[in-house]
Amino acid sequence: MYTTLKDQIIYEDNHLIIVNKLPSQIVQGDKTGDEPLSEKVKKYIKDKYNKPGDVFLGVVHRLDRPTSGLIIFARTSKALTRLNQMLKDHTIRKIYWAVVKELPPEETGHLIHYIYRDTKKNKSFASVKERKDSKRAELRYRHIASSDKYHLLEIELLTGRHHQIRAQLTSVGCPIKGDIKYGYPRTNINASIHLHARKVEFIHPVKKEKMTFLAPPPDDPLWNYFANRD
Repeated sequence: MYTTLKDQIIYEDNHLIIVNKLPSQIVQGDKTGDEPLSEKVKKYIKDKYNKPGDVFLGVVHRLDRPTSGLIIFARTSKALTRLNQMLKDHTIRKIYWAVVKELPPEETGHLIHYIYRDTKKNKSFASVKERKDSKRAELRYRHIASSDKYHLLEIELLTGRHHQIRAQLTSVGCPIKGDIKYGYPRTNINASIHLHARKVEFIHPVKKEKMTFLAPPPDDPLWNYFANRD
């Protein structure tokens, strides 16, 4: 288990810092008032490099609070602008792990839905039919391992919609373990869900080199079982 933010850092240079988020952490501030990961990273940079004044840190993307895994932060405005464009162009490849109790109909698949969001419930719904206020959502999945009771899916996210993986898997009868908001019958003890941003691949926004990063999943018996079989 990580004890300091330094232990969560997967990579850092003058332009980027990549962190393995814990399920309990929020990326940016919200109504809970809990200190967000972005502020923790700013403090880390300020202390490590003796930075005077405010520290620049750009949030490139987010993960839901109960989800764990890789978060990319930009340390310069140039890197942030370029990474934001890469997100729009879908040139940042994101791979997730999800633990489910029920398998999808096929071992591998390409799911296409239209996601619409209920802001009052902070929940998204996936429909096979397009509606006026919906957005197209796509992902690919494959079944990569099983335990006695659960199955591990590897998911490549092709679009970035609100709660996309959670809503799309639920729509095919496979809610993520612990995700009661999306139909799983029981919560996990620590309020996490078994969804983990496992891998990112992209071209460095300044160095122009291909970058690939992997994040170990949280330390719990089920994640450990699957991680040891990767």
